[in-house]
Amino acid sequence: MQLELRHLRALCEISDAGSLSKAAAALGVSQPALTAQLQRIESALGGQIFRRSRLGVTPTPFGRFVLIRARSAVQIVDELMTGAPQAAGYPSAARVGGYANPVLSGLLRRLFEVPGVAVTVHTEHSPRLLMDLLATRRLDAATLLDYPGHELPVPASVGVHLVGMEPVFVAMAAGHPLAGLEEVPLARLAGDHWVLSPPDGAGWPECFVAACQDEGFTPKVRHIMTEVPMIRVLIAQGQAVSPCQATFTPGDGIVVRPLAGAPLWTRHLIAWRRDGSLAHRAEEMATLARQAHQEALSGRPVYTAWRARHTGLLPPG
Repeated sequence: MQLELRHLRALCEISDAGSLSKAAAALGVSQPALTAQLQRIESALGGQIFRRSRLGVTPTPFGRFVLIRARSAVQIVDELMTGAPQAAGYPSAARVGGYANPVLSGLLRRLFEVPGVAVTVHTEHSPRLLMDLLATRRLDAATLLDYPGHELPVPASVGVHLVGMEPVFVAMAAGHPLAGLEEVPLARLAGDHWVLSPPDGAGWPECFVAACQDEGFTPKVRHIMTEVPMIRVLIAQGQAVSPCQATFTPGDGIVVRPLAGAPLWTRHLIAWRRDGSLAHRAEEMATLARQAHQEALSGRPVYTAWRARHTGLLPPG
């Protein structure tokens, strides 16, 4: 027997109903037919999924393992076919996406405080994917990143406002030979190993590699990952340095320093579907996102000091 999506839906329905008779009624099949189907599924998977009793059915430990994956598979297919699912109990919730950073978290905190606005949250590493999710009606709004010279293409169905720009900084171990500098020349990091996040579809890390090559070297990228806790371990242990946003949190053996001359910049954007549920709040969202960005930057003394030293410096473009 080959497992199909309808089998996974049946397992989820049995679990939700708590009995084979109720699940059979909901699925529009007879109880004997559903029982036989469950037995075939259990045989195919090689283990018992539900315990039967006079009170109904409950998942076995193996059943819980199967159901977690069954629900995930059903949800993914439903999302692909019909768009992002609404959160239970919030049939009119706005769908907001973004890359997990202070702009998104600060915007969400402010949106949660707006009366009458219910929000569901979807995070992705790739700004290009988030833009595609907006274009295909799977999100109503999203916070995005891109880089001067690598601007995201914007579909006609999507509106975009610039939230703000910040220079790319570098995170390194507190014991790094250059950690005591106010600003670190990128060329002096030519001999270091780097940890980078994977390609995001919006120009990273291509723009970083190009900036290094402009300084006469190709970075030695030893590690590729998105998990911030692991990135912090590698940096703190002196195994690698990493380009980072100016809002990256120092401490625990890590210092954050500006790159001399600000050779790299990040743009923060807020985007929305022009026919989406948040289109009428586009200006309000842009204002809230800018407040979140400025709040995050103001809480970083290294950035504040850098900004004070470069009051006349304008970002690219």
